[in-house]
Amino acid sequence: MSSPAVTITARGIDRIASGHLWIYRADVTDAPGAAPGDVVRLVDRKKHFWGQALYSDKSQIALRLLTRESRPFDRAFLAERIRAAAAYREQVVEGACAYRLVAAEGDLLPSLIVDRYGDCCVLQTLSQGMERLKPTVVEILEEQFTPRAILERNDVAVRALEGLPEQVGVLAGEDVNEVIVEDNGVKLCYDLKGGQKTGGFLDQRENRIAAKKYARGRLLDCFAYTGAFAITLATQCESVVGVEVSAEALRLARRNQELNGIPSIEWREANCFDFLKTADQEGRRFDTIVLDPPAFARQKSSRESALRGYKELNLRALKRLNPGGYLITCSCSFHVSDADLLETVASAALDAHRTLVIVERRTQSRDHPILLTVPETHYLKCLILRVL
Repeated sequence: MSSPAVTITARGIDRIASGHLWIYRADVTDAPGAAPGDVVRLVDRKKHFWGQALYSDKSQIALRLLTRESRPFDRAFLAERIRAAAAYREQVVEGACAYRLVAAEGDLLPSLIVDRYGDCCVLQTLSQGMERLKPTVVEILEEQFTPRAILERNDVAVRALEGLPEQVGVLAGEDVNEVIVEDNGVKLCYDLKGGQKTGGFLDQRENRIAAKKYARGRLLDCFAYTGAFAITLATQCESVVGVEVSAEALRLARRNQELNGIPSIEWREANCFDFLKTADQEGRRFDTIVLDPPAFARQKSSRESALRGYKELNLRALKRLNPGGYLITCSCSFHVSDADLLETVASAALDAHRTLVIVERRTQSRDHPILLTVPETHYLKCLILRVL
């Protein structure tokens, strides 16, 4: 049976031609017979074929392009895409046992995320179409990787835009809550059902390794979460302070400290802005500071307030950093660009009367691919800077 045809405007065709994978509802002119979550054929008003996509009857992103090929997007095609994603990870995640196996648009499987934590997989299906395909995805993961458990972490607000409920649970295998994974010589415990994202921040893995080359002296890790930066850098430093507002996150941070046999880390349950203000008043100084805050700009309308927040945070940190010290500062706000972050940190440096050298400009780990023609896939920015 042929899949339903959805007619799109010239502007929708231009988006496909530009390499983007999203077509908005305003560019859909006709969708007869298309049900929520269908794989549909895309045609123009003259019925010329332009590709196949996942159809949503709720989201403003009405169509998510799967392929421009005319072959059926069936189980075999889906398995082929997942296999290709896994093959790429074999090239870029050497030494890692926790990584993103499927990165949605970055692997041409829009709205599907699969993270691997050792012998467990955690997935998110973020559109009506991927929700329909979820049982098939689970079967393919079982066949290709034989994981001990497959869980879903579909407790994300974006699913409401698709008319989908939030849900967390086991889809196959054992009922697993926490898993301990060793990556690049560091053991970390991940809470697969209650942790941030699908259990942890896998996109910072390579940045933590890079930062370790420069870490020295007294280390301050702000927004420490479960301590991944602090613990990775601890062996290079004389002392470590990790600041995190969540008591539950600090419980796992202390456990991670024990797993790695690190003798002493000063964990502080506090707001990082307040901690830095108090550190300034007390005259505390550091040789390495990590700033890895949550996204300050989740919508475009929040960009200006986010930039003010990033400036204040970096300004307070720079005031506490010793000459010759290193600042590792990050932004995971898509609406704050590389240029925005550079300008903001430069402004903070001028106000703090500090001179900075860019040591490295980094982004998300390579298991989170960035599609050149889909800017939304590039969200994480990381600067490693040295104070003269």
